[in-house]
Amino acid sequence: MNGLMMQKKLLISSLIVHADRHHGDTEIVSRRVEGDIHRYTFRDCHRRARQMANALTSLGVKPSDRIGTLAWNGYRHLELYYGVSGMGAILHTINPRLHEDQVAYIANHAEDQYIFFDLTFLPLIKAVAERCKTVKAFIAMTDYVHMPKDAGIDNLLCYEELIQQSSSDYSWPVLDEDAASTLCYTSGTTGNPKGVLYSHRSSMLHTYAAALPDALNCSARDVILPVVPMFHVNAWGLPYIACMVGAKLVFPGPALDGRSLYELLDAEQVTLSAGVPTVWQSLLSHVEETGQSFSSMRRTIIGGAACTPAMLCKFQETYGVAVLHAWGMTELSPMGTICTMKARHLKMSLEERHAVQSKQGRVVFGVDIKIVGQDGMELPWDGATSGDLLVRGPSVVCDYFRNEGESPLQFDGEGQAWFPTGDVATIDADGFMQITDRSKDVIKSGGEWIGSIDLENIAMAHPAVSQAACIAAKHAKWDERPLLIVVTKRQADLTREELLAFYEGKIAKWWTPDDVVFIDEIPLGATGKILKNQLRERYGDFLMQPAERRRVA
Repeated sequence: MNGLMMQKKLLISSLIVHADRHHGDTEIVSRRVEGDIHRYTFRDCHRRARQMANALTSLGVKPSDRIGTLAWNGYRHLELYYGVSGMGAILHTINPRLHEDQVAYIANHAEDQYIFFDLTFLPLIKAVAERCKTVKAFIAMTDYVHMPKDAGIDNLLCYEELIQQSSSDYSWPVLDEDAASTLCYTSGTTGNPKGVLYSHRSSMLHTYAAALPDALNCSARDVILPVVPMFHVNAWGLPYIACMVGAKLVFPGPALDGRSLYELLDAEQVTLSAGVPTVWQSLLSHVEETGQSFSSMRRTIIGGAACTPAMLCKFQETYGVAVLHAWGMTELSPMGTICTMKARHLKMSLEERHAVQSKQGRVVFGVDIKIVGQDGMELPWDGATSGDLLVRGPSVVCDYFRNEGESPLQFDGEGQAWFPTGDVATIDADGFMQITDRSKDVIKSGGEWIGSIDLENIAMAHPAVSQAACIAAKHAKWDERPLLIVVTKRQADLTREELLAFYEGKIAKWWTPDDVVFIDEIPLGATGKILKNQLRERYGDFLMQPAERRRVA
């Protein structure tokens, strides 16, 4: 017997409809690429999102067509979040920090029909435009006054002209809630980037769960500033959450330095922000240097990389800002765990509480986790035993977009499907998970992944290099940075500067290794594999030393 309840589809368009109807006068504040501060409301956003849906329809966009964006956090990007997905097309947010070859690959793999871009990324658009085979036009997210002149790009359109030419008379279609809504690609640390295709249903369930009190604890009383980019897994879902709960949104645009962020935090009375540790390090440095404090911010979400104990202590004990340590992945939409305390933890000493907060936390509703050994058997939740971390849930990927290989899932003895995260972790008796290692030798620099294999392959292409290994070395600002370890060919003459210069034009500039260590022999295992654990033990702190003291015995 079925229940006798109304059937209402879980659709992303319902979020902006709700925000307009029940929080219509709530502000959305954006620092624009043009340099000024823009203000309007959820009601304005909904109107312009409908205009954009009409504009896309007039351009011939059909359901399931992919629409790319290369944009910062701002109100126009938010309009595309709802205008594109709401009409049944798929919003494809592209990471502009990737190398231009990867950007072109992603756009072609997704078969993007149009690409919207902020003016900041005009040089990138120029570099990839001719290689984007399916793109019919590029749309500059600005007004006519600021349109680039003589850009040399065929079929260049103006965002504001599209809006002005389009009616706001538009009814959001009733889509299948399992229809695709957004597309994000992984960073391509092991081969080409992989596409993760979210559905309306998965995104809505993720929004419900992430907004809960024991997750991000968002409400209409909050003012939310997402520093995490809207091209990074939908800014961790915050643009959706804000509409669901009616929270004021503040977008920082391209200005992510400590001073610029502090000015917005203070002026707009932000209560909650979210970003990676490197951003918060810059913000804390500014606050300390100027002798300022946080007048309104009460909590910050730190993810993308581990929050150091020193940063946690500084935020909480010096400035009264609670830290929410979080962990997730593109494949998880992205929230997997958030470190919110249980009642018994509040009775602990300060040192004990900080030890708990240093963990990645417990699952949000809908996500299940477990750790397994090499035999695939589940390991105990004792906080000490580590194993491969597996996840499952309605907002977890089951396959990659246009995947040409095997399914990423693995099945347990009961036939249940799990997604292997590639992380090694412990889980304690309270369900708090802590990442202890990574099973893949990728480097996490400021919340961004860097592939060690790609860097090694480039080094090996140099005629003077015999062997090369790239490891994650600790870094005071970026958490980790790539350190290249090289054995040169006999009688070869190669300097650090020459080898690093060899990377120019081959990768994104920020992927370039910070330093090079020349050694006589790289340790190998019995099967001929490089023993990177030994290299990390020996050189893991190399970049923490002053440059003049970086000498290898």
